[in-house]
Amino acid sequence: MSPIVLLSIVLQIACCVHVVRTGRPLYWVFILLLFSYIAVLIYFIAEILPELRHNPDARKAVRRFKERIDPEREKRDASRQLGLADTLDNRRRLAAESLRSGDYAHAAELYGQSLKGLYATDPDLMLGLAKAQFGLGQWQGTRDTLDALIAANPDFRSSDGHLLYARAVEELGDVPAALHEYETVVQGFPGEEARARYALLLRRSGDAARAVAVFNEILARSGAAPKYYQREQGQWIELARKELASLA
Repeated sequence: MSPIVLLSIVLQIACCVHVVRTGRPLYWVFILLLFSYIAVLIYFIAEILPELRHNPDARKAVRRFKERIDPEREKRDASRQLGLADTLDNRRRLAAESLRSGDYAHAAELYGQSLKGLYATDPDLMLGLAKAQFGLGQWQGTRDTLDALIAANPDFRSSDGHLLYARAVEELGDVPAALHEYETVVQGFPGEEARARYALLLRRSGDAARAVAVFNEILARSGAAPKYYQREQGQWIELARKELASLA
């Protein structure tokens, strides 16, 4: 059997399975079996493509795929838009893309330029600046920026910002304060990173028993969670397993 025919059969079967599993009209099965590649293409355009456009996971997958092919694409587009119109939104977007790509110096510059006038204490801009400072290894600057953020915006809440604060305090060598911050942030953090970092610091500070308890909590929580959560948190779940094995 030629590879072309074999590929056609595989695609037809895959589409037929999709028809049955998603409850689409069964006439698609007959069309797919009769018209090979043309039917597969029509089915993809008519039924699968519209679904992908409205599926958050699919959009994320497409974005990741584009980033692998051209990781600087979004940053170039943001830079072009800022060149056309120097607005806060365009500057904010380029700052975020610079942060994502690891260009922390440029991100810090853009966030700093944006924190003026009415937006001098904007919490999202200040958090972005703190992230850029952390990327640059400016631990005290990160802590100062986050302290100023909370002072100016006492009702602002950010799990990422709280974790960043704990990490900055840890990097500054203030272990008791860092442990306190980690212990607080894990209560509402939507993932396992905060717990993993908390457990690592507990171990380094000599509290192996508490570290073991927190690592076990990571495994228990993730074990009861859906598969997608386990995939997203795989890095921290694997770290917990390795740390428990070494502590044993």
